[in-house]
Amino acid sequence: MDVDDDVPLILTWDEANSGLLNEEAERGDENGGRGNYDIVNNAVVSTPGPQIHRAQNVSFRQSWEMNYQEAAIYLQEGENNDKFFTHPRNPKALAAYLFAHNHLFYMMELLTGLLLMMLSLCEAPAVPSLRLDVYVHATLELLALVMVAFELCMKLRWLGFHTFIRHKRTMVKTCVLLLQFVEAIVVLIRQTSHVRVTRALRPIFLVDCRYCGAVRRNLRQIFQSLPPFIDILLLLLFFMVIFAILGFCLFSPNTADPYFNTLENSLVSLFVLLTTANFPDVMMPAYSKNRWSCVFFIVYLSIELYFIMNLLLAVVFDTFNDVEKMKFKSLLLHKRSAIDHAFQLLVSRQRPMGVSLKQFDGLMRFYRPRMSARDRFLTYKALNTSGAPMLSLQDFYKFYEVTGLKWKARRSGEHWFDDLPHTTFLIFKGINLLVKSKAFQYAMYVVVAINGVWILVETYTLNSGFSWSRFVPWSYIVFLTIYGVEVLLKLTGLGPMAYFSSGWNLFDFSVTVFAFLGLIALAFDMEPFYFIVVLRPFQLLRLFKIKQRYRNVLDTMFELFPRMASLGLTLIIFYYSFAIVGMEFFADVVYPNCCNTSTVADSYRQINITYGNKTVLEEGYYYLNNFNNILSSFVTLFELTVVNNWYITMEGVTSMTSHWSRLYFMTFYIVTMVVMTIIVAFILDAFVFRMNYSRKNREPLENPEDENGIVFEVEVSRDEALTTLELYKQSCPGLSSLSSLQGVLQAMDKSGHLSLVYLGRRSRTKSDLSMKMYEEEIQEWYAEYSRENLPQPDQSLERDLDSPVSDPPPFPEPQLNSQTGPHSIN
Repeated sequence: MDVDDDVPLILTWDEANSGLLNEEAERGDENGGRGNYDIVNNAVVSTPGPQIHRAQNVSFRQSWEMNYQEAAIYLQEGENNDKFFTHPRNPKALAAYLFAHNHLFYMMELLTGLLLMMLSLCEAPAVPSLRLDVYVHATLELLALVMVAFELCMKLRWLGFHTFIRHKRTMVKTCVLLLQFVEAIVVLIRQTSHVRVTRALRPIFLVDCRYCGAVRRNLRQIFQSLPPFIDILLLLLFFMVIFAILGFCLFSPNTADPYFNTLENSLVSLFVLLTTANFPDVMMPAYSKNRWSCVFFIVYLSIELYFIMNLLLAVVFDTFNDVEKMKFKSLLLHKRSAIDHAFQLLVSRQRPMGVSLKQFDGLMRFYRPRMSARDRFLTYKALNTSGAPMLSLQDFYKFYEVTGLKWKARRSGEHWFDDLPHTTFLIFKGINLLVKSKAFQYAMYVVVAINGVWILVETYTLNSGFSWSRFVPWSYIVFLTIYGVEVLLKLTGLGPMAYFSSGWNLFDFSVTVFAFLGLIALAFDMEPFYFIVVLRPFQLLRLFKIKQRYRNVLDTMFELFPRMASLGLTLIIFYYSFAIVGMEFFADVVYPNCCNTSTVADSYRQINITYGNKTVLEEGYYYLNNFNNILSSFVTLFELTVVNNWYITMEGVTSMTSHWSRLYFMTFYIVTMVVMTIIVAFILDAFVFRMNYSRKNREPLENPEDENGIVFEVEVSRDEALTTLELYKQSCPGLSSLSSLQGVLQAMDKSGHLSLVYLGRRSRTKSDLSMKMYEEEIQEWYAEYSRENLPQPDQSLERDLDSPVSDPPPFPEPQLNSQTGPHSIN
């Protein structure tokens, strides 16, 4: 039987196709049974007689297309860690699903969430230059909420009501939406804003956006790390209360001590002392009366600060480490489950053990619509390591490893200049050997070190009135010339492609180009661009390539950067919520010369003092740390995060409002302590992981600049290319899809070879490192997964072929017209 006549093992029929097939079945009966019929997964499948062959092929082709699309959806759900119970179940749900899963929709979600959060710039208390009338910002808010409601309606259409209400994050978003709707309408009707603490919930709309998946994972990890954190926090607070009572009993008789005159003040003072912001001030009144009182503070800080706080970090780090490992396991098995589902949709009844190139290509047209036909074929070849006619399930399990590869033909020669004339070849060969030599590398390290010392000495000798516009150091020109020559030598010796494939070379090139721009700015007196000159010291980072440990530190830093960005966004979201609450309760409560009844009144005082004939304005600047608008609130919250003198801001606000205001500041400190502890634990985990990986997989690079990442090699013969081209002409005719494959044949003709070798490259991710790090555990996880989810090998294949009606397929049938249950691992 030809591949075109293959019947999918699992048929995903829409209503129109089912009707067509039933109609053809009736015609076959009327014509005396000139066609035979089987049942596959409760759908009639005809074995064509001569009259219905063409219609049936059309039906099978449509069924294959739907299978390709559904398989691609499963693989995308595996990649994005989406739970399978949100999988579309019917053609109407599929239409809504496809509408809600495209980048335009994702961008609409992102912009809507950002708009709602940015409205706080215009709402009272607003940033003065951005203030809008009430009806304007209320109307904008309603429009944004309508967009959110539209997004939820699309989600309801694709999920169905029962699944929609089971999705916790969606239900929280719906409740917040209704609340925000009511408040926005009230503001629009009353034409004035009221106390709207619920604005602090607006980040929920942003967090639910597809592009903020990393933020959701961070929040999930924070909540998962909370139980052990709370246990240690309760222990810390217990000792704090005990010492507060003891401090009140010991130091309250001293009327000159404002820190322990009441039990409340004792507790607040010790809470602030935990951050060391008021030390040694908090100790000095008692210390002045009795020198032995220092023992109280020494014991308290030793227990709380140096023992329990470090214990807190250790417990959170241990929990975080376990959570990271379990998250990796969950995602790994979730991807494997997605691959299992997709594989069952791609195999046929005639060939149930493998996926052909035609079916794989059909899958990739939906999974990676912009991928060229050549790259789809090369990806198939990269998966098919055994060289069998079809992909087995074991081959298909490597799907996520190869789909992100960037394919390029390997040069027939070793160097880019191999085809040049002999004399020119020898020149470039000499340059190549020079730039690859150890002597050249260490010579450049010496130049960089000398440049660093020279910059330090040069900067030290400058006076305060120095101006770059009047002076260009000769050393700047000399060292920049050396760096420029180095770049040119490497570009000619290695070739542009090889040169720019190294991250270190990209860094060197960027710094050198910016240095040249800085020189141009100096030469032409372009004052706004003088800041470029200060980038020169970045060249010194090249010295860290010399030692393996330094390379590990820098590699860890670069690997952490995307995750650190998401953690920073998570912290900003917490800032936003606390800023909204702070603005609602503390806007305009602090100002110059306020807080006169407080112990921190001097920090808010603004008075004129006369010294002889000169009058000087002396002011404490802490009145600037306020909650008068969202921008000021962010600056104030950052200062509270640093905790240096944060109690001055707290006491100033408390003196102008109520002593209950302290709860706001203490809660903020605890929340930021949780987030910052998670960030520290994340950095420690990443660095320790990198160190352990380096010890377990000792792969020292002879050249520190050699960074190939993950590389797959595929050889394509001329016969394979021709066969594949013919297949594509039949399955997807069109010049745009065939031109890339025709380019393979043209490259072979040009080189005169009967085959070409292609290299697929991608950068190494932490997931790749984890695959090696947990290699033994992964096999155990796979075995456990197979026992729980897969049938025994002695069951089934024969039964699937012999009696397809009664026996279920090896996996739950992921049909669009069936009820797909929750199969998510996590």
